[in-house]
Amino acid sequence: MNKKADLKGPLRLYMRWPFYLTILLVGMCVAVYLANSTAGIVAALFVLVYAVIAGALYLRNRSAIYKEMVSFATQYGQIQKTLLRDLAIPYALIGTDGKLIWMNQEFMSVTGKNRRYNRSINTIFPELNRGVFPSVEVPDVSVDLQYGEADYRVEMKLISVDYALEGQELIEEAIDRMIAVYLFDTTEINRCIRENREQRMVAGLVYIDNYDEALENVEDVRTSLLVALIERKINKYFNAYDGIVRKLEKDRFFVVMQEKALEQIRENKFDLLQDIKTVNIGNEMAITLSISIGSGGNTYMDCMEYARSAMDLALARGGDQAVVKTKDQITYYGGKTQQVEKSTRVKARVKAQAFREIVETKDKVVVMGHKMTDVDSFGAAVGIYRAAKTLNKRAHIVVNDVTTSVRPMLDVFLEANNSEQGIVINSSQAKEVVDRNTVVVVVDTNRPSYTECEDILRMTPTVVVFDHHRRGSEIISHAVLSYIEPNASSACEMVAEILQYFADNIRLKGGEADCIYAGMIIDTDNFLTKTGVRTFEAAAFLRRCGADVTRVRKLFRSDMAEYKAKAETVRHAEVYRGFALSVCPSKGLTSPTIVGAQAANELLDIRGVRASIVLTEYNGKIYVSARSIDEVNVQVIMEKMGGGGHLNMAGVQLECSLDEAMKQVREMLDSMFAEGDL
Repeated sequence: MNKKADLKGPLRLYMRWPFYLTILLVGMCVAVYLANSTAGIVAALFVLVYAVIAGALYLRNRSAIYKEMVSFATQYGQIQKTLLRDLAIPYALIGTDGKLIWMNQEFMSVTGKNRRYNRSINTIFPELNRGVFPSVEVPDVSVDLQYGEADYRVEMKLISVDYALEGQELIEEAIDRMIAVYLFDTTEINRCIRENREQRMVAGLVYIDNYDEALENVEDVRTSLLVALIERKINKYFNAYDGIVRKLEKDRFFVVMQEKALEQIRENKFDLLQDIKTVNIGNEMAITLSISIGSGGNTYMDCMEYARSAMDLALARGGDQAVVKTKDQITYYGGKTQQVEKSTRVKARVKAQAFREIVETKDKVVVMGHKMTDVDSFGAAVGIYRAAKTLNKRAHIVVNDVTTSVRPMLDVFLEANNSEQGIVINSSQAKEVVDRNTVVVVVDTNRPSYTECEDILRMTPTVVVFDHHRRGSEIISHAVLSYIEPNASSACEMVAEILQYFADNIRLKGGEADCIYAGMIIDTDNFLTKTGVRTFEAAAFLRRCGADVTRVRKLFRSDMAEYKAKAETVRHAEVYRGFALSVCPSKGLTSPTIVGAQAANELLDIRGVRASIVLTEYNGKIYVSARSIDEVNVQVIMEKMGGGGHLNMAGVQLECSLDEAMKQVREMLDSMFAEGDL
């Protein structure tokens, strides 16, 4: 049934005012009639005439005014609809299920759809699905997407339509909410942002790693030619990317280029590192470079500082690689060759003297290695302990978990020191010992999170680091002395060199020399891996100090369970893309991670195996041990998985199941093969 139209609000009150006035006049007539009947009758006649005229006018004008109001409202709505339809911004209405309800001309022009297209909006923009639609909790949502060749920022707003359908009787179930969709073309803005980013300047440094060593055996007449060829290679490479190269010293160059050039060089994975090795006019040693790039700084000085920091990382990691450093990220490229061993021990002497000066000013020395202390870590700690005792300082070694491989060494060390109590302590005891007058020495790691007790690093301002692993993005930044030598075979080799220059009267006990010698044997795989002249010189020093090869060999004997575990690991190994992959059983083993690492070494003896990766489950974590001989840089693989190590020896800890860890290893190998990194 149709309802009669009626006016509301102030207009209704205005139209009915004569009726209210008539009532007042009737009251006046009654009062006049009571005073004078004749006058009352005359007044009543006038009021009657007024009421008739007012009623006639009301009935006549009411319909006309209503029509005018409806006409105004209709025209107003049509104007809004026309403006919305012809709006220059693409606009559409969709339901909460994503189906298109209405779209304006510009939206249809952008999408190429017509008004009859009522399918879901994600058939046009796949990025717009129910997962990103606005809700009552988040009524406004913004999404960036690309459609065709244009970029758009999509603004979606949740709107309520209850009031629009209030009182309707033609639809049984009304839509209570819709989503308004606006498209803003950001193509030009994004292009300007992209051009601005691409045109930003980045700073770089290029160092020749082995300048003196490469020229040492080159004839004098060819020296200048070799240097010229190297410089030409470097200049030609960066000039191809519109870069500017300036020579700082005989073996150092400064580079400036645009960000877009850096992106292209990244895509080519800094192929200058390999190209420079082809320069050969009589030099027996291939030329290698270290490249560092600083990018993303707020100023040019920031970029230069990033470049300097990146070069420190590149050199600390052994050179022959490129390091790109931004404010929040460090990326490594190259590093696939063995480090060049430095025959001089000047650096070791300088570091030893500096270390002695530091120890002399303090009362106590606390030494710690990495978590799950291994033979090399413990042996290096023993050497530092003896150095501290030579200066009559209190010294302690922090070890939390004594593994089966370290237990024999610990017994030998304690026996050599007459089973003195308080030498080896745990983390909680270390926190009680360390104060501001203590030297904390970290050996065999340079990552604070890998140490036995990270807390004590913040309890003293005096921290010293001795490590042979390549430096990563996480480092002990506040160390007063940091001696990181990636070309050293082991931390024990470094400590043995330090001891030779630490004091003239230093005397190692036989058991202590055995511990340090054992660390060298383990990390060099019986002097087969990463051994150089300085390695054997350090071993000779330890032999003179009383190290006994027979005693050391007995320290490495394993029990039957460990031997069977290694055999099972080798038996179930699978060769995947030239990598021997296997899982070491941990049941019944006291130190399964050590056994897994030993099994990884044994897998390298199989012909056709480029590298080995062994997974071991222990204490709720998956320990991954990666080993290689010379064909593969396993450190790069482990770094991409969150770990680190050496070119030939690396590892990582994962918190997942064995199956998931093996899947991650396979996917990482597939990815690196696809990208040409392996």
